[in-house]
Amino acid sequence: MSEKRRDSKNRILRTGESQRKDGRYAYKYIDAFGKPQFVYAWKLVPTDRTPAGKREDISLREKVEEILQDKNDGIDTAGKKMTVYELFKKYLKQQRNARASTQNTYHYLLEFLKKDKFGARSIDTVKISDVKTWLLELKENGLAYGTVLFYKRALKPAFKMALHDDCIRKNPFDFSLSSVMKNDTQSRQALTQEQEEKLLAFVQSDVCYQKHYDEIIVLLRTGLRISEFCGLTVNDLDFTNRVINIDHQLIKLKRNYIVQPPKSENGIRQIPMSDEVYQSLKNILKHRRKQKELEIDGYKDFLFINRNGNPNVAMNYEAVFRSLVNKYNSKHEEQLPRITPHVMRHTFCTRLANAGMNPKALQYVMGHSNITITLNLYAHASLETVKAELQRFVA
Repeated sequence: MSEKRRDSKNRILRTGESQRKDGRYAYKYIDAFGKPQFVYAWKLVPTDRTPAGKREDISLREKVEEILQDKNDGIDTAGKKMTVYELFKKYLKQQRNARASTQNTYHYLLEFLKKDKFGARSIDTVKISDVKTWLLELKENGLAYGTVLFYKRALKPAFKMALHDDCIRKNPFDFSLSSVMKNDTQSRQALTQEQEEKLLAFVQSDVCYQKHYDEIIVLLRTGLRISEFCGLTVNDLDFTNRVINIDHQLIKLKRNYIVQPPKSENGIRQIPMSDEVYQSLKNILKHRRKQKELEIDGYKDFLFINRNGNPNVAMNYEAVFRSLVNKYNSKHEEQLPRITPHVMRHTFCTRLANAGMNPKALQYVMGHSNITITLNLYAHASLETVKAELQRFVA
């Protein structure tokens, strides 16, 4: 009968256990893929003391117990040791049908996880409390609530994939962010009628910005998303029937222009031209710059061209509005709020909601994927509108 293996304290070692010359214990096992794996510990049992100068950790037999429990529960003992970064990278490889803009944003997060200490953690060690602490740290380090929410929403399905693959037992991202931090995002505010009139009057009279007047009118009177606006081509304008055909949007990722479908299926729509929009579009066609021989994903003859002959994109108009408001505020005591292209869209929608437009018709014009998004804009209805509606029903 062969002699049992023993450690330096003369204790009998179990099958798979061994002790190295430096005193560290090891356990060898076969993973789900048939490959040999090892775990190590400085202690054989919990009552052992960790050698001086060595990192405190659980004992080898506690680790073995976890491995055996994982095997009994069908947990992938190799997969659970993926890092958060590796898991998210694996998840992204399966998101082939995501929009180019979404994939680009995901890759920003992937690069962030590559450098962040949270991304280096093995997924089996991540608990709900760890995720909450990480998200709070992101917020305290200056990230906006919306960005923190995006990180959480992006990682939750990745961990769900790990859960379905039997790599972990619970999804540590399965909780509401509102239970951790307050949403301090400022709600979008539409321009008041007075602010709108002041803005348009200033643009018309200013030598520098009057060239943007017709573009601002189109944004303000159609509610187009800025990417839809930038993607407009000559062929999208039906002056005979006075409608604008929307079936694509133009974005720029790094140095590349990309044309892709609207944000949702509801984004494919026709927007009627008011007399004001009709005239502004005519003016834009008359005065637009000559563009390069450029075709982007089958589209050409874009309406809004920069000085280099390339199509304008969202960042160009964000810069225009930023400098426009700064100039206005430097000359007037009553200040205009921060204005972006999306404020134009929000103002348009709020005006129509306040005027009592049928919500389904408004949903169509705005290209909202869900009627709830449209109905939420009725919360911005003015007191005068509420009074009028109340009077209509109780009079």
